[in-house]
Amino acid sequence: MESKAFNIRPADRLADVTEYYFSRKLKEVAAMNAEGKDVISLAIGSPDMPPSPETIETLCQEAQKPTAHGYQPTVGIPELRQAMAGFYKRWFGVELDPKSEIQPLIGSKEGILHVTLAFVNVGDEVLVPNPGYPTYTSLSKLLGAKIVNYDLLPENDWQPDFDALEQMDLSRVKLLWTNYPNMPTGARARRETYEKLVDFALRHNIIVVNDNPYSFILNKGEHLSILQVPRAKECCIEFNSMSKSHNMPGWRVGMLATNPQFVQWILKVKSNIDSGTFRAIQLAAAKAYDNSDLWHQQANIETYAPRRRYAEEIMQVLGCQYDPQQTGMFLWGRIPDIYNNVEELTERILHEARVFITPGFIFGSNGSRYIRISLCAKEEKLEAALQRVKKLMGQDISTK
Repeated sequence: MESKAFNIRPADRLADVTEYYFSRKLKEVAAMNAEGKDVISLAIGSPDMPPSPETIETLCQEAQKPTAHGYQPTVGIPELRQAMAGFYKRWFGVELDPKSEIQPLIGSKEGILHVTLAFVNVGDEVLVPNPGYPTYTSLSKLLGAKIVNYDLLPENDWQPDFDALEQMDLSRVKLLWTNYPNMPTGARARRETYEKLVDFALRHNIIVVNDNPYSFILNKGEHLSILQVPRAKECCIEFNSMSKSHNMPGWRVGMLATNPQFVQWILKVKSNIDSGTFRAIQLAAAKAYDNSDLWHQQANIETYAPRRRYAEEIMQVLGCQYDPQQTGMFLWGRIPDIYNNVEELTERILHEARVFITPGFIFGSNGSRYIRISLCAKEEKLEAALQRVKKLMGQDISTK
């Protein structure tokens, strides 16, 4: 029998996206490390400290129980939903019904998928911040939505320009993605911004999704949630995650909070895609929500404050400008005008100083002249990175 060529092509949707930048770049960094180059990564925001001891102990105890290993409900166990409601009451002063206004997630990235599937038809438009988290764009494209960027600019302190939003054709817009405290820019959450977003959503029949995982990092003041605004539950969904605030990135525990109808629509999607998280993880996460004020002070402020000082010094050595009022676990800075583009700087730092820093273009065109330094490295690593960068930039000075 004659054999025909086996010719399979991927789905057309893959033509609209590329491999995630960090997925691609970390392979390059791994190859450099395999060659003995010892790259210091200041790129990804993956907390390097453990959860609280009580959280880990609960996981170990529960995992040993013979009854702990079966399938779990997609809605999450009652203990976790109750703990999530308590978390919002304690820190944000927001009342949530644990039975109907909360949906646990396997991390916020999963939530982006489920919310988009629940509310956006193929061809509908989605408002995405520029700069912003790349997954807002990539997942929307994969699902057939049309991306409409709205600008975040330094002259507006990286807050939305509502006059510009009002001038857009909003007739096909279903969702607006927002993220405060902001990543990548470090812009602080503002009650005024949240109030304007709720008003905008109600008047234009648009759902606002606020991604809120950074409100504890280097934040000594009031913790803000868009759900604190009257009527926000009618038109807003808020994500929260344990990855940053509780040092649990690999545990994949997050949540969304909104009105019961939205929760049910999202659950209809989620229940057809996955099952509930391992019971021991859910119970340990519920325990983590009881972490003391002192634990959060030490983990989220005292750990990151000295690291931030190293990051600021690296920015200064590189000649970058940054806003010292930034919050969150990154530092965002504008590169000097002497560079043609940001990768001219970041690639040189990677290959000559062996320090991996994120170029801001991956977050959108408004980040094309910026770099982002992660604080998720121990002080000795940041000190070593600083010395490497100083040596590299010193060589530049000595050759002038």
